[in-house]
Amino acid sequence: ARLGLRQPAGDAASGAVAPHDGDVLLRRVAGDARTVSHALDDAWRAADRLRSRRRGSDPRPVRRPVARDVVEHDGELVLARTAIGARPDPSLSLRMAAAAATTRLPIARATCEWLAAYCPPLPSPWPPDARAALITLLGAGPGLVPAWETCDRYGLIDGWLPEWTRLRSLPQHNPVHRYTLDRHLVQTAYEASRHTRDVDRPDLLLLGAFLHDIGKGLAGDHSTVGAPLAEAVAARIGLPGPEAALIGTLVRLHLLLPDVATRRDLSDPVTIARVAEAVGDGTTLDLLHALVRADAAATGPAAWSDWKGRLVAELVARVRTALDTGVLPAPPAPDPALLDGPLPVVHLTGDRVAVAAADRRGLLATVAGCLALHRLEVLSADASTVDGRALVECRVQPRYGLPPDPIALGGDLRRAVAGDVSVTQRLRGRALAARGSGAAPRVVWHRDAATDAVLLELRAADAAGLLYRVTCALDEAGAQVRAARISTLGGDVVDAFYLVGGWLADDERARLEAAVLAAV
Repeated sequence: ARLGLRQPAGDAASGAVAPHDGDVLLRRVAGDARTVSHALDDAWRAADRLRSRRRGSDPRPVRRPVARDVVEHDGELVLARTAIGARPDPSLSLRMAAAAATTRLPIARATCEWLAAYCPPLPSPWPPDARAALITLLGAGPGLVPAWETCDRYGLIDGWLPEWTRLRSLPQHNPVHRYTLDRHLVQTAYEASRHTRDVDRPDLLLLGAFLHDIGKGLAGDHSTVGAPLAEAVAARIGLPGPEAALIGTLVRLHLLLPDVATRRDLSDPVTIARVAEAVGDGTTLDLLHALVRADAAATGPAAWSDWKGRLVAELVARVRTALDTGVLPAPPAPDPALLDGPLPVVHLTGDRVAVAAADRRGLLATVAGCLALHRLEVLSADASTVDGRALVECRVQPRYGLPPDPIALGGDLRRAVAGDVSVTQRLRGRALAARGSGAAPRVVWHRDAATDAVLLELRAADAAGLLYRVTCALDEAGAQVRAARISTLGGDVVDAFYLVGGWLADDERARLEAAVLAAV
């Protein structure tokens, strides 16, 4: 209070925090830290202005208009005298925030206090100038975050969005997130401003990015729970019904592209058809693609990679072809280099490993184990048989450190697929020594997710050699794996295995599930 800042509504009240309520403590710490940070910034700006004034030849502060009812005065934004004397406008605080974000100038403390005390609440639906000011604020780029934080410190955001009280300083316990929920939403809008020229409706991209995680903190899947909440906010700020519904669709589907790209076979027509049906049109597809990239950038470095970006872009391209032509893209043909020459054939190019050998069961497991032996993580794997040749193609990345010696890797792969016992023994020893830990693993079955296969999805703790152990177990149980997709989320993985054939009987699924869980 001595710093002139109010404790924002929804923050923990002063006093002791129950030791068992960790989220309350985290929210209190985050809120207090931001209050202190804002006060320090305000104090240093005042000191800098005073020092500049003492050194300057002209002691009179600069005053110039920058927007409707907004004036720059001595390096800060204040209200024009006509705005203070006139009847208060409900849009005034939003227009001030938009001006601060676009000019990247701070709002004077006295102005924030006046707006908090005298600016009337917004009607429902919002007037057009208020909606325009919000979109300008969200799309302002680097000036968005400091302007938003200032308005939040003085309680202005609560007047715009009553939902903000629940979202403020809410901790996110997934280790890939580096921000609290409220800051993540604002940061996502900032990141989305980098992609506004890639979409037909930049305003809907900014608003969808800002609202995409509004369902977090409530019971149920946050995408499903958040969709109607986001749609209601969009309607309240004055979007027409179809546009508000599109905002709800963006929130409901904002995880669709990365989940499918990393967990499903993109060459399978069923995968593309399902996404095309869910998305519906190219405008929504482009908005989702931009939102995915913004969300990942606002989450943290562990949420995105070049590989993930390529997969999402490939999925988007294939879905767009299906939406534009009504024809599902044909699956890519095998590398022709694998179809000629004496066996085995091993090709190592960048992040791609391709192997051809005499047709036999267990080739995928052998290749996966050999890659694990050389500390390579398998991101995706495809197995097929062409003209009596067994083909395995994998995308890989180093688990840590530098990539392995390609000569040593190629030699081990050739010996392993030829049945060299010494390599096999090294594989089994390394795999058994690298078992993961953590929560109990789980298997989920998907009946209609593929054209000619049943999908077994494994959710477990990440560990070196996991793919090798699981593919070995499936092979020994008599299942044929034609593709695998590996998705790592922090310390956990979601691995999808395409098992050739139709839907299995209950006892057969139980038998395969038991074999997989035992291997994990």
